[in-house]
Amino acid sequence: MCDDMDWDSFFRVHKDLPREGPGSDEDVDWALALAGLPDAAQICDAGAATGGDIAPLLRSPGAKVVALDAAESFVQETKTRFADEPRVRAVHMDMAEMAQLDEAPFDLIWCAGALYFLGLTAGLGVFRDALKEDAVVAFSYPAYFVDTPSVDAQAFWEGFDTPQQADVLALTGAAGYDVLGHRQVSLEGWEAYYGPMEARIAQLRRGADAKLEAMLDLCDAEAAHLRRVFFETGYVLVVARKSAVSA
Repeated sequence: MCDDMDWDSFFRVHKDLPREGPGSDEDVDWALALAGLPDAAQICDAGAATGGDIAPLLRSPGAKVVALDAAESFVQETKTRFADEPRVRAVHMDMAEMAQLDEAPFDLIWCAGALYFLGLTAGLGVFRDALKEDAVVAFSYPAYFVDTPSVDAQAFWEGFDTPQQADVLALTGAAGYDVLGHRQVSLEGWEAYYGPMEARIAQLRRGADAKLEAMLDLCDAEAAHLRRVFFETGYVLVVARKSAVSA
């Protein structure tokens, strides 16, 4: 996000959405199957937003989930959403500080679409410090899926230094992890995010002031843009185990 982002308008668009980024329960199920977690696993949902992935994470037998996010309004929504679930704790915290949590170290860190805030290599280093030995990280990260992405595909990331999928995997290994599997976040996963957001945009159009209208246009354009370039770029979902010795 840009430094001059109209955050009030942003949160009006995103308030109470079921998801704050692309993905699906099936993505979580796939990652859990690869991770092979022990019973009663300690899981950190890093950059959890409003907790769209918490319910499937709780399918791991006896698991407890600490959901952390730097946006206090998202944390409050998660607390409300899971008020009757004692296995969930929502925390207002920057991801870089997760090793300080009482529940750390973790058996699994799940990070859907938020690792780019820290950067791939730096973020994976933070995660290593918060993981048990032989524990697992699962994250989705921006990537190109073609060797020569179009100008339109490059423009989707607005100047972000987006790597090739192969580079994401190589950097994960160099950060001290063994990759267990990877796959592209599906178009259905993107629609699970954009569909409800577009319904919210339609509701907010009525009576929107100029600042809100600009945010609605921006969010609408993002969804249309992704659909144009989906086969060239998006998120790669990676599951990797912390190796015994960092590279």
